[in-house]
Amino acid sequence: MGSIKDLGLIIKWEAIFSEEDFGRPISERLSEVLRRNVSKNDMANVAIQGNVSFSTIRDVVYRSNSLTKINAFAIALLLHAAFENSIAYKLRAEGDIMFLSKLLEV
Repeated sequence: MGSIKDLGLIIKWEAIFSEEDFGRPISERLSEVLRRNVSKNDMANVAIQGNVSFSTIRDVVYRSNSLTKINAFAIALLLHAAFENSIAYKLRAEGDIMFLSKLLEV
């Protein structure tokens, strides 16, 4: 049986962003969520995968640069990383809550 890793990740940025999204900064909400859930390492990895400079990705995330069709694939990859990281943070927090609640029981 083959590995699921061999299938590769397919990101369809065309389904994520509409024509109206291009040429303007991403929404404040998306910027906030991305900043909260991705690291500099995530941005660096996405820059390599998306063939876009780190500074371009950073500037789009911080809303000092606009979303374009050229950087949309990289931002979509970053969305995926943020999604995975947010799930990991949630699971870690739930584990911490269980551990701490047992310590605080009297």
